[in-house]
Amino acid sequence: MSGLAILLLAAGASSRMAGRDKLSEEVDGQPLLSLMCRRAALTGLPVYVTVPSDAHPRTGLTGTATTVPVPDAAEGMAASIRRGIAALPANTEGVMIVPADMPDLETQDLMHVAAHFHGGDGPILRATSENGQAGHPVLFPKRSFDDLCELSGDQGARALLKRDKVQYIALPARHAITDLDTPEAWAAWRAANG
Repeated sequence: MSGLAILLLAAGASSRMAGRDKLSEEVDGQPLLSLMCRRAALTGLPVYVTVPSDAHPRTGLTGTATTVPVPDAAEGMAASIRRGIAALPANTEGVMIVPADMPDLETQDLMHVAAHFHGGDGPILRATSENGQAGHPVLFPKRSFDDLCELSGDQGARALLKRDKVQYIALPARHAITDLDTPEAWAAWRAANG
């Protein structure tokens, strides 16, 4: 897994959370962002986390991760991806992009995807649910970095994923597709998870 890094996307506005910050929601006794940073760090890979600004409360939840401020975060996910890629060391051969609002993603899921990495010229790796529904994380080889730095808007890297070679990696249950953007989604997830 040498040359890999993890980029957690945590600069979004939580605009559908009715005034709450989804990344501060408690999971396993701690804020979700803290939990996700810890799970990422346990892979042994360097972890970078995009945040709205250095002064934002989320910055204090990132543990040992390197924070990457995204002053243009209002543009959408592309701004976070561009800033995150720009912050990576020059010797990075691949980056695993992980939205931080996915509480079912475990350390072993991240390691399972990383284990399939074929180097800086290999295919993009994309996690799927147990039944094949595409989700996250997505591991981009270095050859994709220039394209990632040209993204704009809130579509993330969808267009790149449609035109490039993608290898799908199945994760357990719904780990790759559970993202919680609304109070209702949080309530349903908590009800299902006791």
